[in-house]
Amino acid sequence: MAGLNIANHTLPPLPYPYNALEPHISQEIMTLHHTKHHQTYVNGLNSAESAYAQTTSPKERIALQAALKFNGGGHINHSLFWKNLAPVSAGGGKIHDGPLKTALERDFGSVEEFKKALNAASAAIQGSGWGWLGYSVSAKKLEIITTPNQDPLLSHVPLIGIDMWEHAFYLQYKNVKPDYLQAIWHVINFQEAEKRYIEATGNSKL
Repeated sequence: MAGLNIANHTLPPLPYPYNALEPHISQEIMTLHHTKHHQTYVNGLNSAESAYAQTTSPKERIALQAALKFNGGGHINHSLFWKNLAPVSAGGGKIHDGPLKTALERDFGSVEEFKKALNAASAAIQGSGWGWLGYSVSAKKLEIITTPNQDPLLSHVPLIGIDMWEHAFYLQYKNVKPDYLQAIWHVINFQEAEKRYIEATGNSKL
């Protein structure tokens, strides 16, 4: 299959400097997380897609599914995660009156109750995974979901994702997940989450 075009995924740039989320997420964590961990998923995805395109063997293609899912999910999840965060100086942690806040109050009682629920679900993940706020198109409501490993959220439209892999917090918070979960809300980009919500619902006045 020489000459076949292979998708070449690249590491997306951070929309802010590596130290912009301090003191809540350290520069060291952000640098390693972005340049090492995310880059590894990009490299792995490119390698798996290349190998997939170079074979017509069903057995070999089936064998590549795990690598495609893991590295592809890692790339998808982290590309969303970087946009999911914002420095405090750029509005990180602040949620204003609008469609998303209204929906959170409708589906969880209050913004604070939502945070508690997502924190509890994320902290309960065994091993590595992600905690999500997703929008269910079928139920027309916001729901909290967790996914293992680097599995992307496919059942809902992802609005906010919290990375619960140790590389996302261990250098700063050790094994105290609740401290990391409390800190991350100071840099959650609710404006970006609301944008995704409006796109998912198709109505800015919901």
